[in-house]
Amino acid sequence: MKLGINIIPVMPVSEIIAIIQAAESLGYEYCLLADEGMTPDVWVTLGLAARETSKIHLGPVTNGYTRHPAVTAIATATLNEISKKRALLVLVAGGSIVMDTFTIPREKPLKVVKDSFQICRKIWSGEKFDYEGECFSLKNAKMDLPSQNIPIWIAARGEQILKLAGRMADGVLLTVKSDIGPAVELVEQFKNQPLRIYMDRIAYTEQMIEDTTRLFPYVLKDTPERQLSGFLNQYEIDQIKSALETGGTAAVAKLITQDMIKRYKVAGTPSECSQILNQLKSDYKLDMFVLNITTTGLEKNLKMLLDIYSIVNQSKI
Repeated sequence: MKLGINIIPVMPVSEIIAIIQAAESLGYEYCLLADEGMTPDVWVTLGLAARETSKIHLGPVTNGYTRHPAVTAIATATLNEISKKRALLVLVAGGSIVMDTFTIPREKPLKVVKDSFQICRKIWSGEKFDYEGECFSLKNAKMDLPSQNIPIWIAARGEQILKLAGRMADGVLLTVKSDIGPAVELVEQFKNQPLRIYMDRIAYTEQMIEDTTRLFPYVLKDTPERQLSGFLNQYEIDQIKSALETGGTAAVAKLITQDMIKRYKVAGTPSECSQILNQLKSDYKLDMFVLNITTTGLEKNLKMLLDIYSIVNQSKI
């Protein structure tokens, strides 16, 4: 199983670059960087990472709400040129952290992702074209760069976006442990058969389980009820819905328990985590595991890279 990292850029740029360099030296093959709007710019940072690395594939995790897909296409093509064809693109329907900050409603997410995908593919062809989509339009668009062949992954939660990934994407990014099976069933209905990528922040210490609670309210807010029912009972779902309506994510944070987190993600001792991950790989034919890096602290994150490499490869920490 291939290994990658996904960085939420809450740390200084110098620390991001150091993490990417360390990941490459350990054998991680992919690095994703989340486009969270008010954090260090994803394109500038990945451009610098491209100059400081030589093998690891680099890609933004971005959306069509805060970045016009044509702008995203050109930026990705530029990154691909700088990195000597190591770029990829991950499209999402927009997470609450960035959408709430920009006060942008998540309207027509399936159509936004579909238009974004199609616009990128057309721009990278190098041909001049017009485009009239459901959310975006272009007139006489032509990229002033050579044609590109860049993989597009779709990070999918909802049923329709999972089906879209199954039909069109080069990879589907799955983020809920309990939902991998149902998600794979939706994706594999189509002949396309994208890479199956599971992304998680494995919690192999008590402190790491506690740290997860910082982002978990946003995770729950963004998770469709179809997925919530995979790791929460109906009473817990009703409580969370009520808390969101009355007090937002701050109210949801008060309801989170460690047991919920263990149901949602890979968590436990290093040995338990290794067994869980190996079982998931076997059951669902996973092609890749991507480690979520969500907190600052260079030494801590470098140790986690080493530990996760050992857990995935079933060697002792």
